[in-house]
Amino acid sequence: MTLCAEELRTALAAHGITLPSLRADLPSFAGSYRPAAGLIALGDCNTTTARRLAEVLRKAAEG
Repeated sequence: MTLCAEELRTALAAHGITLPSLRADLPSFAGSYRPAAGLIALGDCNTTTARRLAEVLRKAAEG
C-alpha cells in the first residue's frame, strides 16, 4: 500500500498536483476483510488543487 501511495504521489506530481495528506491508511491493515484491501487516504486539498485534478482527469478521459 505504501508503494501504491508513492506511485500515486509521483503520478500526480508529474501533473503539478500535490495532495499533502496522501498516505497509506494504516488502520485498514487491521481489518479482517479477505482478500486484504488496504486503503489509500487521499486526504484534503484546496479548491485550486481539486480543480487541477479535475482538469487532468478530463483531459485524460478525452484522450
